[in-house]
Amino acid sequence: MTEARNDLAAKATTLARLHAAPEILQVVNVWDVITARTIADVPGTTALATASHSIAASLGYEDGENIPLEEMIAAVGRIAAATTLPVSADLESGYGDPGDTVRRAIGVGIVGANIEDQMRPLADAVARMEAVVKAGQAEGIDFVLNARTDAFVKAGDRDPADVLADAVERGTAFLAAGATNVFVPGLLDEHAVGTLVEAFGPQRLSVINVPGSLAPARLQELGVARISYGPWTQRVALTALADSARELLAGGALPEGTLPLN
Repeated sequence: MTEARNDLAAKATTLARLHAAPEILQVVNVWDVITARTIADVPGTTALATASHSIAASLGYEDGENIPLEEMIAAVGRIAAATTLPVSADLESGYGDPGDTVRRAIGVGIVGANIEDQMRPLADAVARMEAVVKAGQAEGIDFVLNARTDAFVKAGDRDPADVLADAVERGTAFLAAGATNVFVPGLLDEHAVGTLVEAFGPQRLSVINVPGSLAPARLQELGVARISYGPWTQRVALTALADSARELLAGGALPEGTLPLN
């Protein structure tokens, strides 16, 4: 095995260990090289995760696999090359071929990925997750599959109990197919989080924190493995940019304490 492949395998193993640890893993999502370097330098950062929505937006595309795969792979590859930390990529639903997409991502230094089920028929969704697991095995690394179910984000006006039952069923099936974790995005209350952790086991549930979400400390107490922030980190940055622009155009000055991070 080459030195580069050994390094990649070590990063994958590290990322898997961070998910399994009792201490919750927080990944502050990034979308380009400068945000990756900035977050990597923040004390306490142990891994990076990309946000597909944010990458697409930064390149002028709508979210939802509208960005060409080649551009997404190039973007996550630049991020992986900019840091020594393990990087997990949001690869949406795999761009038509999740196994090959993950193989290509591994080729540019990615050691974990979110893959969406988009509420496809369960057998189809499981087959797609299995293809990702096989791709990691074929590349000889302990690839971290954060298998995402869209049960909550696509719930509409369905009964919340039925939605939660769907998330449990689909997540359990993805774990059985070899996924490392199950990612259940949505504004989850304590009952939903507790039910999912009980179904999947401790340190197997990943969540997204949005305004109104449970605090990280409580999520850790409940046995959650990972918190990510999706496009919200880019929204924070853009809000600060817009606020500064308004201040400047009104005759004000740049904010005190602004750092030359670029």
